[in-house]
Amino acid sequence: MEGLAITPDGRTLVGMIQAPFIEDAASTDAGAKQLVRIVTIDTDTAKTTHVYAYLLTTGSGVSEITAINDHQFLVDERDGKGLGDGSKAKIKHLFRIDLADAIDVSGMSGAQAATFAVAKTATPFIDLVALLGANGIITTDVPAKIEGIAFGPDVSHNGITYHTLWVSNDNDFLQATAGPDQFFVIGLTDTDLAGSPFVPQQVK
Repeated sequence: MEGLAITPDGRTLVGMIQAPFIEDAASTDAGAKQLVRIVTIDTDTAKTTHVYAYLLTTGSGVSEITAINDHQFLVDERDGKGLGDGSKAKIKHLFRIDLADAIDVSGMSGAQAATFAVAKTATPFIDLVALLGANGIITTDVPAKIEGIAFGPDVSHNGITYHTLWVSNDNDFLQATAGPDQFFVIGLTDTDLAGSPFVPQQVK
């Protein structure tokens, strides 16, 4: 279980497996080979409520998920290239998914589940390598292991409200090769969220 999120109302814990299960990865079915499972858990009862299917598009696995609202999420899909791997970063993509009409795939094989994948943006919602490059960070300095995403407090700049998305890396305590742990803060307006209403986490 590599990615964890909680819905803004605090009622549902959402977890994502990092990569396809062994049996799915070994399948002859192309969909099963790209299948990552999402589990939702009721926070009051600690009981599993649903299992959903997510298909990898570009990366080799998923490292994080965070809630935009109670049914839409950002998912961090990546490869292992970049600072810490001695190579140029390639795939650090955030995709937007929607669980509103998702089909429960509990008990399905990988091949079956892959046919009921959750709705997902066809292209990355944010291409971090491109965004960081546009801000002067070359591909060899983009951390290989982008593994954390979370919304922080809103900020106002020139009269415009931005929702801050905080992106972090994991350097595995190997600062000499992977560099320091870093935070990249991205400002997103409601327009940037393209029809996905942002609902902040309710702190009780």
